Amino acid sequence: MTSTELDDFPALTQRYQRELLAHCYRMSGSVQEAEDLVQETFLRAWKAADRFEGRSSVRTWLYRIATNVCLTNLEGRPRRPLPAGIGTPEAMAGDALEADHEIAWLEPVPDAAVVVAERDSIRLAFVAALQHLPAKQRAVLILRDVLRWSAAEVAEALDTTTAAVNSALQRAHAQMAERGLTEDSVEPELSPAQRQLLDRYVDAFWRKDVDTIVSLLTAEATWDMPPFTSWFKGATNIGWLIGTECPGGAHDMPMLETRANGQPAYGLYMRTPAGDFVPFQLQVLELDGERVKHVTAFFDHALFATFGLPERLPADHAPSPR
Repeated sequence: MTSTELDDFPALTQRYQRELLAHCYRMSGSVQEAEDLVQETFLRAWKAADRFEGRSSVRTWLYRIATNVCLTNLEGRPRRPLPAGIGTPEAMAGDALEADHEIAWLEPVPDAAVVVAERDSIRLAFVAALQHLPAKQRAVLILRDVLRWSAAEVAEALDTTTAAVNSALQRAHAQMAERGLTEDSVEPELSPAQRQLLDRYVDAFWRKDVDTIVSLLTAEATWDMPPFTSWFKGATNIGWLIGTECPGGAHDMPMLETRANGQPAYGLYMRTPAGDFVPFQLQVLELDGERVKHVTAFFDHALFATFGLPERLPADHAPSPR
C-alpha cells in the first residue's frame, strides 16, 4: 500500500494537496506562501521517496516534511497580523484612515482550496491568533490540537523532546486563552435565519442603506480592513465608516457570495465612471446568532482572482434575490 502511494506521485499530490495547503496556511497566514510551501513539500518528498521506511503513514510523513518546510520559511519573518492585532487603539468616527502597505497582512483562504471538514481550525480569528505565537509553538499547537498527534510524534517530527513539546503546547495554550480562542470555537452551519440575515446585508449594501446595515450588526461589532491600520468597534462607528468613507452610493456596490476560512464571505464591487463594476474589497464575516459580529474587509484586489471571482461586472448587473 505504501509503495503504491509513493509510486503514483501525481495521485499522491492530488490526494493530499488540499489538507496540506490548509496546514501550510495555518502556519504562514498567506495563501500564496502556502501554495509555494506545499509545492516545496512535494518536491522534497519526491526526492526522498526511496528513503521512506514506512515507520509512519505517508500522510504523517508528508505533514512532517511540510511542517519543517514551513518552519524554515518562517525564520526571521514577521508575523502576519490583522489591524486589531498590531496594538493600535480602535478608531472612532471622524478619525483619519491610515494605510500601511509595508506590513505583510494576514490573508483569507478560499474554502474551495482547503479541507473544510477542518473549517474550525482555519477560522480567520483562529489563524490570526496563531500568528501571535512563535513559529515552533505554532507548529506544536497545530500538530497536537488540530491534527491530534501524540507528543511523541510531534517531538520526532520537530527533532526535539516530548518534554519540550509539552512545554511549548502549554505556553501556546496560555497565549491563545488570553485571546479567548480555541481550535473548536466555531459556529455550526448557517441557519435559515442567518441566511436571511446575509441576504439583507447584501441588499443593504446595494441600496447603501446604512441604517439597515447598522441594525444587522451586534452592538459591539468590530470592523477592520487591511491594509488600513484603523479598526472600528461598535455599530455606530461602523455605520459612520460606511456612510462617510465608503465612496459608493445607492446601486453602486453589488456583492458576489463566496466562502473564506469556513465563514460567509463576499466580493464587494464598486461602480466605475464608465458604469461597470470593479473589485473593491473582499469581506469575511463572523456571525453571532442572527447578527454580524465582525467583518474583515480586505482591499487586496488580487484576492478576487484567488477566490475565482470575476475581474469586473457589467453595467447592467444587479443582485438577484435568493
